Amino acid sequence: MAVRLAGWNDIQWCFSQVKGAVDDDVAEADIISTVEFNHSGELLATGDKGGRVVIFQQEQENKIQSHSRGEYNVYSTFQSHEPEFDYLKSLEIEEKINKIRWLPQKNAAQFLLSTNDKTIKLWKISERDKRPEGYNLKEEDGRYRDPTTVTTLRVPVFRPMDLMVEASPRRIFANAHTYHINSISINSDYETYLSADDLRINLWHLEITDRSFNIVDIKPANMEELTEVITAAEFHPNSCNTFVYSSSKGTIRLCDMRASALCDRHSKLFEEPEDPSNRSFFSEIISSISDVKFSHSGRYMMTRDYLSVKIWDLNMENRPVETYQVHEYLRSKLCSLYENDCIFDKFECCWNGSDSVVMTGSYNNFFRMFDRNTKRDITLEASRENNKPRTVLKPRKVCASGKRKKDEISVDSLDFNKKILHTAWHPKENIIAVATTNNLYIFQDKVN
Repeated sequence: MAVRLAGWNDIQWCFSQVKGAVDDDVAEADIISTVEFNHSGELLATGDKGGRVVIFQQEQENKIQSHSRGEYNVYSTFQSHEPEFDYLKSLEIEEKINKIRWLPQKNAAQFLLSTNDKTIKLWKISERDKRPEGYNLKEEDGRYRDPTTVTTLRVPVFRPMDLMVEASPRRIFANAHTYHINSISINSDYETYLSADDLRINLWHLEITDRSFNIVDIKPANMEELTEVITAAEFHPNSCNTFVYSSSKGTIRLCDMRASALCDRHSKLFEEPEDPSNRSFFSEIISSISDVKFSHSGRYMMTRDYLSVKIWDLNMENRPVETYQVHEYLRSKLCSLYENDCIFDKFECCWNGSDSVVMTGSYNNFFRMFDRNTKRDITLEASRENNKPRTVLKPRKVCASGKRKKDEISVDSLDFNKKILHTAWHPKENIIAVATTNNLYIFQDKVN
């Protein structure tokens, strides 16, 4: 699947759909906190701060209008997590969904893992379009009959009914994390998964809820000696014994579970030496890695820090093979970004299906794409202004300093409250999902 980016050669990105309320008054509970396509791309799940999971399903392609790809419509909505209270620590546990991960489909039902700060749940999403009728000991309304009144035997039959999508929690994995869970990742054996918090990573079996194995523990004996925390972790897509975790110091450690039960000694350490000319008070904060993702091929991994996206070859630890500046024009604004806490925003990143393009978010509802083959990049905006279907997105440009050209946006006029932290790319097609606060935008390439 060759992918070219918007405005380059023959493919352009255009608006497809937007989900969510239009109001300027955004309820805290409606803010989207994670976005994830399933393995086929037919389903798209979002989690929000209110603990809800909304699943959208792609309609079958419209055969009459060849340019119209299937739209995503609501398939199922359910409350995944509720707010809780830890009485031992007198702490409220938010219901906010931190991550959703789909399991590969093995039968008619779909399964996904969702997690808040403390508890991971395995949900089964299944369809029902038939119901049994003609019980011997039950009336149609469910009341039990007096057995002495039953004089004939009937064979119950299934009758068609309106399609019902049910979400039921099959497993609840709780009480294993002292700190807030930031990542979950399903292993390529599809039997185990990992969950990571600030200081520890645990390995779970999907069938076993009452115990997990601690595979990484970076908690020092004396918490005053704490110098870094775990920010993200992910299993390798093909090698079931390999996983990586990133740290707030900008390092990525690759561990092999065959080496020892506790993977405190990493197999590889990926770290780029800091450029002394860029050293500042904020260096440590902006070098913290907010997301790490393996390529589908398993050869590369991508990391996102505050200002850049880096691509690492797993065979080369001393520096990334590619570095893309996401919003370098913010380097001069770090002081004000520190004061308004934006410098601590955790941007995620994603690969396209063929690993040739990477995407990540920025401020002002901008998102960036980088073509790894042509080394070109583009800035696009998720905005309701061009929300007619098939409207082609215009590339945006930010003017860092000096005289502003027409169509350029000044750095000083960027809205830092509008930010795109969560993005997802369809695994097989040029369809992307971009979350802006409480709205989910879906864009696709223009099919002529």
